[in-house]
Amino acid sequence: MIDFSDPSFAENPYPGLSEIRSAGKPIWHEGLQIFLAATHEDANNVFRNKSLGRIFKEKSPEFEWEIFNWLHADSILDSEPPKHTRLRSLVTKAFNRQKIEGMRPAVERISQRLLDEIDIKIKNNETFDLIGDYAEPLPVKIIADLLGFPESEEHLLRPWSQAIVKMYEVNPSQLYQDEAKKAAREFADYVHQLATYRKTNPGNDLISELAAVEEGGEKLNAHELVATCVLLLNAGHEASVNAFGNGMVAVLEREDQAKLLRQNARAITETAVEEFMRFDAPLHLFERTATAPTEIGGVRIEPGQKIASLIGSANRDEKVFQNPTEMNILRDPNPHIGFGAGIHFCIGAPLARLEMSVSLPAIWEKFPTMKLASTPVRRPTFVLRGYESVAISL
Repeated sequence: MIDFSDPSFAENPYPGLSEIRSAGKPIWHEGLQIFLAATHEDANNVFRNKSLGRIFKEKSPEFEWEIFNWLHADSILDSEPPKHTRLRSLVTKAFNRQKIEGMRPAVERISQRLLDEIDIKIKNNETFDLIGDYAEPLPVKIIADLLGFPESEEHLLRPWSQAIVKMYEVNPSQLYQDEAKKAAREFADYVHQLATYRKTNPGNDLISELAAVEEGGEKLNAHELVATCVLLLNAGHEASVNAFGNGMVAVLEREDQAKLLRQNARAITETAVEEFMRFDAPLHLFERTATAPTEIGGVRIEPGQKIASLIGSANRDEKVFQNPTEMNILRDPNPHIGFGAGIHFCIGAPLARLEMSVSLPAIWEKFPTMKLASTPVRRPTFVLRGYESVAISL
């Protein structure tokens, strides 16, 4: 059975995922005590089956985990109906498509500013880091702008987020646990202070709108408001950073794909972004728990048992995608499940798509002769798959 903590598996999980998928049905992983749904059909059904709940299990009853626990228990991601229905209804009333599309000028402005800063490096005959100089700061700055965080304090956000999401990995170390508890406390305190101020001094930012939003007499309470803001940063930028980085490395390793973007980036951006999400998924595992006897792919899941949707495996299912191990940025249709499905379809998907649809053609038009300057450095994680750094030269 696959060892999810094996560094070689994290480096390239796809052969192992193919092996799991070949079973044609969910299989039981004794070490993790969880069923693994690897085919596209089964993984998709895990997202959509109403007898499978996203039930957050507290890390510990100890006080030191209290804030981390409610940041998850009071968020859309880790709740189920009727609480999930109420939260999503309130959040989407403020964080709607009109609000997101209204961010386009900000995305264009921030993308251009980052590219101008990269241009200075290039003129000094330096390489630049696709992750650290572009893919990573862009969505952080966008979310910070959306929520109304002061620009001078943006540097706090990414480290907090990275520390919290490391807890989503298989068997996080004690160091990761300690860092996550500290980050949860500091991040929650920071957002709470901003939210308290905005309730009496509202602005045009999303925190002000979330504090004021009401539907059917319902409002977000203090914990729910903070949890929503933290989730928007964590989920809202992790997918963008990793999808963009993973996709760009895959393109730069394939001259035929790089040529397509070099010659016509703006015209093919839409299909390219979807293939970025499919080919090397930014999120590989999404866990759910049976709340009643449930059948997925002919396998019975008893109440209390867990099953995981293996998204990266589903997105390479031979029964759904032609030549699934090949990158094709012109692929259409592309029914990947990189953003999830059902009631847990990623609420930030439209923003992630907007960010990539602007930033992808922008960087190819600015630097059409981009190439990898050295071997990209991967993050040693499986669940959230991405790169730490990708050196680029012209």
